[in-house]
Amino acid sequence: MEIKFNMEYEEAYREVYELVKPKYRLFTAGPVACFPEVLAIMSVQMFSHRSAEAKEVHVDTLNRLKAFLEAEKGEIIMFPSSGTGFMEAAVRNTVPKGGKVLVTAIGAFGKRFADVVNANGREAVILSKEPGYAIKPEELDEALRKNPDVVAVTITYNETSTGVLNPLPELAKVVHEHDKLLFVDAVSAMGGADIKFDKWGLDMIFASSQKAFGVPPGLAVAAVSERVFEIAEKMPERGWYFDLPLYKKFNEKKKGTPSTPPLPQIFGLNVVLRIVEKMGGKDAWLGMYRKRSEMIREGVKEMGLGVLAEPGYESPTITAVVVPEGMKGVDVYNTMRERGFELAKGYGSVAEKTFRIGNMGYMTFDDIEEMLANLREVIEKLKA
Repeated sequence: MEIKFNMEYEEAYREVYELVKPKYRLFTAGPVACFPEVLAIMSVQMFSHRSAEAKEVHVDTLNRLKAFLEAEKGEIIMFPSSGTGFMEAAVRNTVPKGGKVLVTAIGAFGKRFADVVNANGREAVILSKEPGYAIKPEELDEALRKNPDVVAVTITYNETSTGVLNPLPELAKVVHEHDKLLFVDAVSAMGGADIKFDKWGLDMIFASSQKAFGVPPGLAVAAVSERVFEIAEKMPERGWYFDLPLYKKFNEKKKGTPSTPPLPQIFGLNVVLRIVEKMGGKDAWLGMYRKRSEMIREGVKEMGLGVLAEPGYESPTITAVVVPEGMKGVDVYNTMRERGFELAKGYGSVAEKTFRIGNMGYMTFDDIEEMLANLREVIEKLKA
């Protein structure tokens, strides 16, 4: 979507536009195609992030996120960063140096949380599963019994690299039974999978703007429990940029963030949350995501392709597709790109045998049908 302006130096714009203009229909793992309404609101001229208008949008966005995440008891925090910023914030604000964190890893992004833990002078104890499988409650319970000294548990709600959705409510129950802090990476889940922050008793759940919300990258959001702030207030050397109590104070007193926020992304997210409301609410929005993912899974299975995720644990936002013997996932990706469809390459240890189809952001059901028709032809061509 190109938005028209009166420009004195339009040639400079045109030179860059030729480099970045849309060429593909996006079925990526993120960033994803943005809603037209989002692109339009992000084109407004900038103003001070300390202005009355910015404060009004900030507070309204917090309130809408609080309702969407069912987090009346939680504090909504917005970082000018990617979602990975909240990984670091969780560790630095709550886990003492040398402290242990049980990291559940069912793919590449679970392993990233372990890297963040270790890089910040804490110790990651890893509970891992082979790609395609979810963590089961009994497995988490056993790991916590073996490691009673861990301070916190991390769970990747939706593993982007494998298309697996972990059973978060059941896993959260196990964490509560062991009285540990619970940090949830919902980067490719929030906005596409249900989240009930209060009911499930989460301590932190975070995501990025560029996934299921269909907004450009640059904004990270989270719901954070009061327990986290109580611990963080006493935590030495928790840093400044990701100091959670500082952000809470700015929410309350300044109605903004400590450093300059990405205002266009906040405007875009606010628009998306209003679209959810106008669509019929959270249930209708999440139903749209379920229908998209079901169409994709059924479509690839009809082609004789496999789905990496074990039955019953399939992601509502991204599908990792297993290619036939003798075929490489990257070949499917490249051939689809030649046809104008940008899927996602396989990732991590399953990179060669898979490709991924994201269904996040702005797309129609007709787009999905057209993509599947082209994919069917590509698979037949590569089999020949």
